[in-house]
Amino acid sequence: MDLNFDRIAKLFRLKGDGVLFTEARTHPSYAHEHRTAVDNQRLEFLGDAILDFCVSEVLFGREPENDEGWLTRTRAQLVSTDALAAFAREHRLGEVLRVGKGAREHLLHSDNVLADLVEALLAATYCEGSLDDARQVARLILDFGLAQIEEAGALDPKSALQEVVQAIGRQAPRYVVLEQSGPAHATQFRVEVQIETHGVGVGEGRSKRLAERAAASRALASKAYEALSTVELSPESIESATTAAINISGPEVKE
Repeated sequence: MDLNFDRIAKLFRLKGDGVLFTEARTHPSYAHEHRTAVDNQRLEFLGDAILDFCVSEVLFGREPENDEGWLTRTRAQLVSTDALAAFAREHRLGEVLRVGKGAREHLLHSDNVLADLVEALLAATYCEGSLDDARQVARLILDFGLAQIEEAGALDPKSALQEVVQAIGRQAPRYVVLEQSGPAHATQFRVEVQIETHGVGVGEGRSKRLAERAAASRALASKAYEALSTVELSPESIESATTAAINISGPEVKE
């Protein structure tokens, strides 16, 4: 057996020649060309749930002082597409992925494909072994993720930007696609985040989600939104801020 196959199988506590290991690394593009092959989408579905559970369990046990909000945000960081794709690249999981002809080059650069591969392999661990085996693998993913993130439990950039923008009485940010380029399998998006009519950050990414996050991160880093605190509020902003205040304080009580 190829040494890399053997290494990855052992990483996930799987039999290198096992049916589940083969299924977990079979992309739909390969199954489409080979009718007897089974793709990894069902395993990915199961692996997503298993990973959520295992990461939740570990965080709950390790962090007794942190509240539900922190636990939820940290779990989201650790099981995100970006985090799982980084884990896949660290362990060169893409090298064992079975894909259709001519698709390997661009699929190995896809965060979604790599994240699906991690989740499918974890599900195979659970099905071939046990929940305890899956827990051990999930801890590897969790510990790798914790070492990569800057601040566990931090708000994602879009949520953080929305908080600071609303704090200065402005409408929630909106995200506008400025440009979409590249072939379907490797599309690049360029997105601007706007506060009312003011652009405060531009980001790029392989998906709209990643481009929006990049734009929000740049807006937070530049603090361009701060200049808007001295700009006259539009009628729409006043109405939005008033509505938000009513929603927060609750309905008016009449005597």
